[in-house]
Amino acid sequence: MSVPLPNSELGSMMNLPSVLVVVSDPTLSHSIAVDLHEAGYRPLEVATLSLGLAHAREKSPALIVVARRLLESSGLDLCRQLRLEKSRVPILLMMTHDDLSDRIACLDAGADDYFLAPYRSDDFIRLVNTYLKPSAASGEQLRFADMVLDLTQRHVIRNGRLIELTMKEFELLKYLMEHPREVLTRKQILESVWGYDFIGESNVIEVYIRYLRLKIDGENEKRLIQTVRSVGYVLREN
Repeated sequence: MSVPLPNSELGSMMNLPSVLVVVSDPTLSHSIAVDLHEAGYRPLEVATLSLGLAHAREKSPALIVVARRLLESSGLDLCRQLRLEKSRVPILLMMTHDDLSDRIACLDAGADDYFLAPYRSDDFIRLVNTYLKPSAASGEQLRFADMVLDLTQRHVIRNGRLIELTMKEFELLKYLMEHPREVLTRKQILESVWGYDFIGESNVIEVYIRYLRLKIDGENEKRLIQTVRSVGYVLREN
């Protein structure tokens, strides 16, 4: 299913970045698709896991939006399968709860980021733009110790190892590397990396720090992201 469009618009739409929407609720799916179209993207709507996988393989979307709960399946299964197939397309998962176990499940499955129900169009489009709008950086790099962050390719190199990062991991590491040896509070990190305040107590930073450390710290390498108890985090060599 797709958003009905006048014939005059069909040709120009083909040149827009496509976003695959895998949502079982037809009303919600249509709302998301309309918002994507108005924001300058080409939405592709499907309602099941099998159709989502087929479209992801055949249509090569620029980004995938998937609901955590699908008909007789889970959006996490789609994430896992695409990552097993070595797909690097960004995946945004729509979740109904914002707790630690859900965030860990989201990242473990291979999703790049998540947004919460009920659906809020402005927050959603802002998140999509973060992933699909071109970066202004051109050949720029940040360096700290034995680590180099490529701002154009959005990856990090440490001791010759090329390390791929999700968008949120990249933004978090970039913020830390822009403030080396400076203790950053959780509030500062939330406001700068996520751009909004979470309702209630949230462990989202701890979750992403954990995954970032797993990626950038090798067996014989120093831990560069240090925890400052009851305050936040600091990037330093000791």
